[in-house]
Amino acid sequence: MRRWLREPLLHFLILGALLFGLYGWLRGGAQATPAEIVVSRGQLQSLQAQFQRTRQRAPTPEELQGMVEGWVREEIFYREGVAMGLDRDDPVVRRRVAQKLEFVVDGAAPTPPTSAELQAWLAVHADRYSIEARYTLHQIYFDVARHGASLDADVAAARRVLAAGQSPAGDPTLLPPALERIAVSEVKRVFGDGFADALNSLPPGGWQGPLRSSFGLHLVKLSAIEPARRATLDEVRAQVERDVVQARTADIGAAHYKKLRARYVVRVDASGTALQ
Repeated sequence: MRRWLREPLLHFLILGALLFGLYGWLRGGAQATPAEIVVSRGQLQSLQAQFQRTRQRAPTPEELQGMVEGWVREEIFYREGVAMGLDRDDPVVRRRVAQKLEFVVDGAAPTPPTSAELQAWLAVHADRYSIEARYTLHQIYFDVARHGASLDADVAAARRVLAAGQSPAGDPTLLPPALERIAVSEVKRVFGDGFADALNSLPPGGWQGPLRSSFGLHLVKLSAIEPARRATLDEVRAQVERDVVQARTADIGAAHYKKLRARYVVRVDASGTALQ
């Protein structure tokens, strides 16, 4: 018996049994006092607002209780998943957490820019805010397929009618006969780049052309040209202020990341080098 009491294996088994019993006792105590989940007033309001946006009405007490139970279920599964380490090495979770931190940093409100700062920004980035050229014109349309071989003769006849002070009908089209202060970008969208380039070379005055567009040919009377120019701050203040705030927010995020990055040394296993 004494020889058995001095046996190391027996000591090991006894110690293991004691540890196992202690672990079970501790686990039992933890289960007796479950962790608390608090559904705050703010969370209830958020659930109600989400239901209101979706259903266009307030939830009934039963519906609200169902949403609360759904939120609690999700919270329990989240906590248990984190306790089991399911959030580790998951690229989706990793990316979402990183994005949430970026959103928190981006939410830091930068100092509102002054008028002088807005003006300085506009001076440096003037090309971003230039006012494009605009045209006021009249046009008479000719369908190339409809006129066929007589197209040139028909256009020439229309020009003679215009020279006599009369108005030829042209061909039916959904295009407006008169365009007031149309921007060059809109001219390109409707008529094509070639038409816009040709229009840019015309002097204001009488009927000219024909100019070719994506639709056919046009006789054009250019009444006025507003050339492209730099914008004043009053004309683009809202856009400039938005861009300045966005740039400052990006700077805040970059500075925050730089501060965080300084805490780490990154080692790449493939090469064994360290990235400082």
